[in-house]
Amino acid sequence: MTKKTLVAAILACLCLSGLASAQLAFTKAQVADRIRKVEDGVDEFRKWAENRAENGQSTAQAAKASGRTRGRTATESQKQVAGEKKDELDDALGDLNRSTNRLRRKFDPTDKWMETRPQVESVLDDARKINQVRAHGG
Repeated sequence: MTKKTLVAAILACLCLSGLASAQLAFTKAQVADRIRKVEDGVDEFRKWAENRAENGQSTAQAAKASGRTRGRTATESQKQVAGEKKDELDDALGDLNRSTNRLRRKFDPTDKWMETRPQVESVLDDARKINQVRAHGG
């Protein structure tokens, strides 16, 4: 589910990158629907990431309480790295959320979709940051 959500969000972003051709091939309502799907995908991914962190903590606490850790307790260094990755992912998701909001605000009132190209590029850049965090063990 998680990879599907991320892939869907990234694919939706990539669909938006073709905004110039979309202006010729899609109605404004169709492009607006794709933007909405990106926004929804960002929200779903953020919820998944939060749930994953909560579930991981619950599982670790349950294993520790039952003595099932088999000596595999995370070191302080590992905990610090995990915390940094979580913070990095949170920051990247915040950036992506802000860039999709900027895109929505700029897109809605205009009929000249090309004017939103910088916002689309920002969304794509922010989506790439999340992909980089996830690819490096985030």
